[in-house]
Amino acid sequence: MRIGELAARAGATPRQVRFYEARGLITSTREPNNYRDYSETTLGRVQQIRELLGAGLSTEVIRAILPCMESPRDPIVFDGVLPETVTTLEAERDRLTERIDILTRNRDAVAVYLGELQQRAR
Repeated sequence: MRIGELAARAGATPRQVRFYEARGLITSTREPNNYRDYSETTLGRVQQIRELLGAGLSTEVIRAILPCMESPRDPIVFDGVLPETVTTLEAERDRLTERIDILTRNRDAVAVYLGELQQRAR
């Protein structure tokens, strides 16, 4: 499929797809007219990348863990995982945990404030 179709189906923009390719997260083949051609597997990969980015992972971390996955949505492959990848993932997990804690505190504070506003409005 061409870049526009891939982007639309994945909920991305063509610019984002080109960025993912430039960062080495996905690949394409070239048609004789030099248009990019993407497979159905790439569609799943782009969706997976977007989910990981949405979770707060950087493209560097995503690039590190993508080789651990045989294909999108399949179980993780453990062969060939480097110790550096484990260290990176541990740091990323800790960063996400801290972020979740902060978001939880902020959500709770907003809920208390909202409750007070609603109580006073009655």
